[in-house]
Amino acid sequence: MFKQIPESVEAEKAVLGAILIAPDCINEIVNVLEPKDFYRTAHRLIFTTLVALENEHIKIDYLTLVDRLDKTKKLEKAGGIAFITSLVNVVPSVSNVMEYVKIVKEKSVRRDIIFAAESISALAYDANYDLPETIDKVESMLLSVTSVKDEKSSSIGNVAMEALASIEMMFENKGEFIGLSTGFEDLDKILLGLKKTDFIILAARPSMGKTAFALNIASFLVLVKKVPVAFFSLEMSSIQLMYRLYASCALITTEQLSRGNLSEKELAEIVDCSEKIASSPFTIIDEVNLNILEIRSKVRKLKKEKNIELLIIDYIQLIQGTKKDSRYQEISEISRALKLLAKELDITIIAISQLSRSVENRQSKRPVLSDLKESGSLEQDADIVMFLYREDYYNPETERKDITDIIIAKNRNGKVDTVPVFFHKELLRFDTLIK
Repeated sequence: MFKQIPESVEAEKAVLGAILIAPDCINEIVNVLEPKDFYRTAHRLIFTTLVALENEHIKIDYLTLVDRLDKTKKLEKAGGIAFITSLVNVVPSVSNVMEYVKIVKEKSVRRDIIFAAESISALAYDANYDLPETIDKVESMLLSVTSVKDEKSSSIGNVAMEALASIEMMFENKGEFIGLSTGFEDLDKILLGLKKTDFIILAARPSMGKTAFALNIASFLVLVKKVPVAFFSLEMSSIQLMYRLYASCALITTEQLSRGNLSEKELAEIVDCSEKIASSPFTIIDEVNLNILEIRSKVRKLKKEKNIELLIIDYIQLIQGTKKDSRYQEISEISRALKLLAKELDITIIAISQLSRSVENRQSKRPVLSDLKESGSLEQDADIVMFLYREDYYNPETERKDITDIIIAKNRNGKVDTVPVFFHKELLRFDTLIK
């Protein structure tokens, strides 16, 4: 039985006619519709031209539309003068235009679902892809359909306006950070917060406190700011991470916790911390041997179900890649995939990384970008690269006891600098350094 492709000629005409009658309504319409949402070729051409006129600040009316279509030699393909003239006569009510927009969008999404289903079916039959790759491609297709929301057209005019709005917001904030706070004021001032789509590398040699520092940021966001955060621990168990969170939250050493050497008051503090963490928007995944395709799948699900804003991965060298030629290529693949995932889901990603042993073989132990382990692509793909460095780890006689330097070695949209913080080793907790 033949099935009709979802479309509504009447609704598409009504939207176009409404714009010609009341041009100002286009500003609201372009937040929902794109040219591809119009099924008929003529309608797509007319809508594209109307948007172009608006972006060029040319007053929209019948004459300017026909003139532009004629100059671009698209008038005949757009239905001709008679068809364009007829559009204003098919609008039941201009005030109801957003209802017509909803109909057009719904039909468009239904077509997208049909086309995605056909592509998914073809993928399932294609033996050239292994199962994990097939599943990843399927999820990406489904996400592009199910994440439908009001979005501005990607025309240069709208992109320019978005960028201007961002600059105006920063101007109004007078340099204050506009992203997620790390909980460290001096660090926030340099980074302007953890911004959406940023891919951040947090790297150090072993025992510098990488996991503890990342947990400090996560706990501040989920407990104080109530921001949904996901933490992928590929090395430690969720129970081990929870011990660290309790120690930092209740100000009780991990040794006391592991031995049960607690007073009644300290136990009450831990219970209180436990209740706060249990009711917070924090998700811990402690599965081992995850590959990049599995991580992407889980993160997409977390974004959809819990709307996470920050993802932390501990640590990147433990992620399995799909390229088997070399570990260098695998890390390059993983790095690029995480950067694209941050952009796709509009979240911040912090990936913890090891540094190469070459640090230990030179006089100065302060890390530099070339110390990133196994792949130069980490430096290339990252928007921000931060190193943790403790001088007292290498020189116990130093006057800088318990001070950790957060070295911002790369900052794509800002300056590089160093922020010293205080590290309570027994509590696995970092605090702002008192000046």
